[in-house]
Amino acid sequence: MNTGGPGLPMTVPAEGLPARVRIHEVGARDGLQNEKATVPTAVKAEFVRRLAGTGLTTIEATSFVHPRWVPQLADAEELYPAVSDLPVELPVLVPNERGLDRALALGARRVAVFASATESFAKANLNRTVDEALAMFEPVVARAKEQGVHVRGYLSMCFGDPWEGAVPVPQVVRVCRALLDMGCDELSLGDTIGVATPGHVTALIGALTGAGVPVPALGVHFHDTYGQALSNTLAALQQGVATVDASAGGLGGCPYAKSATGNLATEDLVWMLRGLGIDTGVDLGRLVATSVWMAAHLGRPSPSRTVRALSHQEQ
Repeated sequence: MNTGGPGLPMTVPAEGLPARVRIHEVGARDGLQNEKATVPTAVKAEFVRRLAGTGLTTIEATSFVHPRWVPQLADAEELYPAVSDLPVELPVLVPNERGLDRALALGARRVAVFASATESFAKANLNRTVDEALAMFEPVVARAKEQGVHVRGYLSMCFGDPWEGAVPVPQVVRVCRALLDMGCDELSLGDTIGVATPGHVTALIGALTGAGVPVPALGVHFHDTYGQALSNTLAALQQGVATVDASAGGLGGCPYAKSATGNLATEDLVWMLRGLGIDTGVDLGRLVATSVWMAAHLGRPSPSRTVRALSHQEQ
């Protein structure tokens, strides 16, 4: 596997950045749920195992949603036991109490709920208002915490909405505070349609800290629709954020937001962080090989620039 050349990227640290970043890998869930064709369970399980072999410590495995809504993840009951022996964290998405019951029955110790900062997306994704969705999540979070389970709160449309346009920062802060107040351990700020820019990222994180949201509780989830995902990530790192969501090979988007394109590619993120001297614990060569393997199963090249550069994949 090509590594870019001896000593590349050259390590040049920048001041004021975290010494280590935890990558929250979402390719196996957020990536594969957007595939038109259903990936066989055995291939998904092997994907998770290969990702674990790269040094990633948090790999979102699947989602316990109703199969009618996300048929690509209808095999959650089969997949989770096939990977639960791995020595990594395996968060799963749970949309409601039924989903939580299914996850807990299989021994899941990390779950996530999926909220929205905007009314339009809450309606499209959950068929509820923002406040109705929060009310639905309250017993889910409460029961998970009673079981000692870690809860992540995803928040979509933090930086823009395809129906509503610009999303006021205080609106995002309100929903973030509500998720924290109900017991979420961490929040993932989602740029669901990829319209964020660095100044906006800085302003939102500043507003959140001003509202008493601790920076260690924040993660960021950027899409690369306008080529801004890495610059937005750097802006978040400069504010002290040290959890970044990314998807191996750049897989994924959002099935309920037609303008959303792929997630930030984990390989592109690791390349940047390596150049900044920030530790991730990830073996980039193994990660690239894993994404090349999955791209072959999906029948198309990986959209990740780093995967293409290091593996000489054709466009």
